[in-house]
Amino acid sequence: MSFRLASNTAAIEVNNLSKCYELYKQPIDRLKQFIWRGKRQYYRELWALHAVNFTVQPGEVVGIVGRNGSGKSTLLQLVCGTLTPTSGQVQVNGRIAALLELGAGFNPEFTGRENVLMSAAIMGLTQSEIATRIDAIIEFSGISNFIDQPVKTYSSGMYVRLAFSVAINVDPDILVIDEALSVGDGEFARKSFDQIMALKDAGKTILFCSHSLYQIEAICSQAIWLDQGRMMLFDTPARVATEYNTELMRLATTKEHSQRANDKKTATASTTASATPSAARIDKVKVSANGESGQLLAVRSKETDVVIRVDFSSDHSLPIPTIAIGIHTKSGHAVTSAGSFYDKVILHRESDGRGFGEVIYPSIPLLKGDYTISVFLTCERMVHVYDYAERCAELVVEQCGLEQGVVVLPHVWRDALTIQE
Repeated sequence: MSFRLASNTAAIEVNNLSKCYELYKQPIDRLKQFIWRGKRQYYRELWALHAVNFTVQPGEVVGIVGRNGSGKSTLLQLVCGTLTPTSGQVQVNGRIAALLELGAGFNPEFTGRENVLMSAAIMGLTQSEIATRIDAIIEFSGISNFIDQPVKTYSSGMYVRLAFSVAINVDPDILVIDEALSVGDGEFARKSFDQIMALKDAGKTILFCSHSLYQIEAICSQAIWLDQGRMMLFDTPARVATEYNTELMRLATTKEHSQRANDKKTATASTTASATPSAARIDKVKVSANGESGQLLAVRSKETDVVIRVDFSSDHSLPIPTIAIGIHTKSGHAVTSAGSFYDKVILHRESDGRGFGEVIYPSIPLLKGDYTISVFLTCERMVHVYDYAERCAELVVEQCGLEQGVVVLPHVWRDALTIQE
C-alpha cells in the first residue's frame, strides 16, 4: 500500500472481494477442525461478503447502504486492512484514516498523548509530521487537561473525542467512516461534522456507511447497495436510494401483511430524541388543524389547513439551523417532505438563540388514511441532524370522494371543446 496518491491512480480498487467466517457451535470444535485438517467440517460458513467489485476515484464520496448484517462494516474493515479477505483483492492508494470502532487501537495503559503518538505513527505520519500536528490534535479533542492521564481513566466520551481527533487530523487521502458522522456531545459533534465536510470540500476521497438515504444523496457522488453480502447496485446516489427504498417498502409491506395475518397490533410511539442538544435543540413542536392543536388530529382531505410550528434554540456561534418536515404513512412509507434549506427560507433567530419556523399546508391534499409527522432540526446545509421529534403528531384524514392513493396532485381536465376554445 503506497501513501501518496498518483493523479492517474484509483483511490480504491476492489476486485472480486469475498469474506467468509467459520462459525463453530462450541470452542472444542475448533480443536477438532485443526486435528482433522479439513477431512471433516465442524463449522458452518457465513459469507459476509461475496464477489464485490467497484472502483473509487480520487475525490469521490461513496456511500454504502444496506440493512443490518448486509456486509457494510465487513467491507470497510477489508478496505482498511483490519480484516483479511477470503478471496479477492483490495488496493488502496493513499494515506487512509478510518473511523470504525473509534479508539479500538488505543492501549488503555498508555496516556492520551502516548496513544496519539502511537496512532499517528501507525497511520503513516513521520515523526516530524506528528510533532507539527500533535498540539492541534489535542486541542481539537478538547481534553487537554487529561491528555497525560492513562486512557483507562477516560470516560467513553473523552475516549471517542481523542480517537476521532487523531483520525481526522492526520491529513488523510482517504477517509473511511462507519456510521460516525456524529460523535460525542453536541458541540464536538458539530465540530467533527464540519471537519469531515472540510475534507470533502478539499477533494479527499470518502467512503462511509449510513442508514440515512437523505444523507447519502446530500453528500455522495456515488453509492453502493449491499444485501446479504452481495452488491446489488453501484450507481448514482439518487438511483441507489430509489432502488433501496423500494426494497425497504416491499419488505415493510410484506411484514405488515404478515403481522395482520397473525393479528398482531403495533403501537405508534410519539418520541422526541435529542441527538446533539448542546449545539441546537427543538424546544417545542405544535401541530394544528383549522386552529385546533394536539398530537392526534382529525383532518378533512382538501379542506383542512394543517400548520406545523417548530420552536428551537441554538448556539449563536453556529449558523442559523434549518428545519425539515416529513409526513409518512402509519406503516412508515414516506409521502412528502419539506425543508427550509431547499425552499430557500432563512429562519430568524433572536439574540438569546431562540427562533421558530412554521410550515402551512393549506387544504392539505392527503387522501384518507392515518399519517405521522416528524420534524428535524438540521445544520445550515441540511445534512447534519442536531435534534429530531419523530412521529410527534398523527393526522387521521377523511375524505368525501372515492379517490385512491395517498395524495391528490394538482391537475387540469381538458376535452375536445376546451382545446378548440
